[in-house]
Amino acid sequence: MMTRLTLLSVALLVASDAVATEAVSVKTVTAVRAPVSEDVVLSGDIQAKYLSNVSFRVTGKISERLAEVGDHVRADQVIARLETQEQQVNVDTAQAALNSAEALLIQAKVNFERQQTLMKSGYTTRTTYDGAEQQLRTTQASVDSARAALGTAKEQFTYTELRTGVAGIITARSAEAGQVVSSGQTVFTLAQDGSRDAVFTVPTILLEPPPESRKVDVSLQADPRVTTVGTVREISPTVDTNSGGVRVKIGLDAVPAGMSLGAVVLGRARLRPRDAVTLPWSALFRWKDASAVWVLDPGTGSVSPKPVEIDRYEGSGIVLAGGVEPGEEVVTAGIQFLSPGRKVTVAGKGTP
Repeated sequence: MMTRLTLLSVALLVASDAVATEAVSVKTVTAVRAPVSEDVVLSGDIQAKYLSNVSFRVTGKISERLAEVGDHVRADQVIARLETQEQQVNVDTAQAALNSAEALLIQAKVNFERQQTLMKSGYTTRTTYDGAEQQLRTTQASVDSARAALGTAKEQFTYTELRTGVAGIITARSAEAGQVVSSGQTVFTLAQDGSRDAVFTVPTILLEPPPESRKVDVSLQADPRVTTVGTVREISPTVDTNSGGVRVKIGLDAVPAGMSLGAVVLGRARLRPRDAVTLPWSALFRWKDASAVWVLDPGTGSVSPKPVEIDRYEGSGIVLAGGVEPGEEVVTAGIQFLSPGRKVTVAGKGTP
């Protein structure tokens, strides 16, 4: 009985070895490096092409704030006011100085006219006459100076009202009523009406080389039916330290309804073709926790696993970043029966 069991075990081992050494029928492709193009899709948001920082031209305390973030404002609309006590005092003082100068001018004119009459009759001296004329000129200059000072004071008074230079949407507020602000300090930020940008943060690898075209298709993420086309108009020269990407602004040719400020959009652009090895999906498997393919050694007729680096996945296959060299034979069918060193027979060749 023991002899029969031993003979049966030996027979099974021999049969197993025969199966293990039997060549597996597979299909292969020859790896080639060919130009591969890629459409890249990134998300961004809609921003105004032009932003304006609106500030008072004089220092003072804000008495009124007449606009909120999100408000649409007209050109030359008053959106804030300063307390006017100081400017009003300056206007009143300048007005009083002008009134005084004009009164002196009237006296100087009367005196000069009198000297003119006396001069014709010979009842005054040249020195007295010249003095009256000089006094008239001096008081006239004082009036002109006082009038200019009053104009300046009135102009400064108008600066207590903060007006928008252009129409747009308030996107930020930097000061509140009761706050003292200095001349030139930003109070509101205004997104001007008109042109809009789609702004994206783009990985630097996608810009080397630059995209095939400067045109970009832009669609609204919330409603892909809302679309437009834009043109790359600005690429930041610096890399954002947080994202590691570069800020790219796409000037929109037209702004459809729905693409309002802050709306999330998708941008689609085609990158320049670059040479890469592309393989069918069926060639890929996992080997020691890494992506790999089976490569055929034509000399021995056996296969071995080779780790690969994947650049990206496409509908028709996988684009490799490394691991397989042009000319190598890669197994695309029958990989489930393979093991390192397994002999194979090529039943057919396909195209990558």
